[in-house]
Amino acid sequence: LRERSTDMRDVTARVLDNLLGRTGEGEVGKLKEPCIIISYDLAPSTTALFDRKMVLGFATDAGSRTSHTAIMARSLQIPAVVGLHDASKQLNTGQYALLDGYNGLLIVSPTDQTLFEYGQLVRKRVNLQEKLRDIRDESAITLDGVRITLSANVEQAADAEHVRACGAEGVGLFRTEYLFLNRETLPDEEEQYLAYRQVAAALKPHPVVVRTLDLGGDKFLSHLQMPQELNPFLGWRAIRFCLEERDIFRAQLRAILRAAVEGNIKMMYPMISGLDELNQANALVEECRKELKAERIPFGDALEIGAMIEIPSAVLAADSLAKRVKFFSIGTNDLIQYSLAVDRLNEKIAHLYEPTHPAIVRLIKATVDAGHRNGIWVGVCGEMAGDPTLVPLLLGLGVDELSAAFSVVPQVKFLIRRLKMSEARELAEFALNCDCGSEILARSQELAQRIAPGLLENQN
Repeated sequence: LRERSTDMRDVTARVLDNLLGRTGEGEVGKLKEPCIIISYDLAPSTTALFDRKMVLGFATDAGSRTSHTAIMARSLQIPAVVGLHDASKQLNTGQYALLDGYNGLLIVSPTDQTLFEYGQLVRKRVNLQEKLRDIRDESAITLDGVRITLSANVEQAADAEHVRACGAEGVGLFRTEYLFLNRETLPDEEEQYLAYRQVAAALKPHPVVVRTLDLGGDKFLSHLQMPQELNPFLGWRAIRFCLEERDIFRAQLRAILRAAVEGNIKMMYPMISGLDELNQANALVEECRKELKAERIPFGDALEIGAMIEIPSAVLAADSLAKRVKFFSIGTNDLIQYSLAVDRLNEKIAHLYEPTHPAIVRLIKATVDAGHRNGIWVGVCGEMAGDPTLVPLLLGLGVDELSAAFSVVPQVKFLIRRLKMSEARELAEFALNCDCGSEILARSQELAQRIAPGLLENQN
């Protein structure tokens, strides 16, 4: 319950805000000068409200690098450090601090020498950014000629300009739930249709993969009654929520189908655990198609549908699922959480959240193989896809597409263009035959450091 208290407080505060006619911005909306925010925890809905001119960065006692708040911070390019345990109790408003998001450090009252050293680091980062800008419009092609599809993750329609600016080839994950947060009413079909179509039109001919609602976990609607659960990540969320709240789901499916007239929209379901859920969702899509046809409303009848692989059961059922979808997208954040039984919001066991655990490596490989056996492509849209250290491993395992926060897309492209696929496959072969996650991580770091040393300097 302690780990969920932030979510409960967030929902309670937003209900009161709605009843009292307040904006819900709280103290964050009252900032008069740029500052670093220190808090026990921050909900994703609060992070989404940050004014980048006022919030220089934030640090929290709770959380992990794969919590949705941390993920949103990376997407919004807000420096952040999470999991500091008791920083909010030790610091006072008005103290000076230096926030190092690369290495997870919050340095209170930094010395002149420390400030000088970080000034040097900033200059190195500026030089690196210039190199990254030089390859923005280049393709993500390895030194031995293998082309990788590199996409971006987005939360809102306005992010389309960032996708173009970072050099990504479209959107590999449109998190549609953020259209539903920080508001008093649900977005109707028309509003959703306009948002999805705006992104698709802005990025044509590149694809835009729209994920259906992934509410629950640590993302709640203040105006919709949702049950209190001891572990909401294992509860009523994502596709489970949608298959029960069918009016909400139908409105979204109709909006996506209508926006698909642009020709470059694809759709995927989150948290599919097996064939029954996939069949139910597809049946609803077919009903929506028939409704739109009867109403003579244009829609994209050739819409490609995919499934997210985030649950171990989906990996075991991947062959059956692959026969009924056009692509897989591996959500490594939840796949790791569910496979290793590690609550990714619990800072006490964050060290057990291990992307290079041998079991995770084999689950990814099994998913890729099942997809390829059935003639569909397989992507990764979790945080692993944006980690330059782990990108060679994913490519070596056979992943066809990577989708990462637009803020890290340039770094991933830089690394891919310095990598040989033969090196990636050799790394993957080592990982598949290794029984120790730390050894796999060390070998991955060694390869990344060798081919792109400046990229990983001063990063953890």
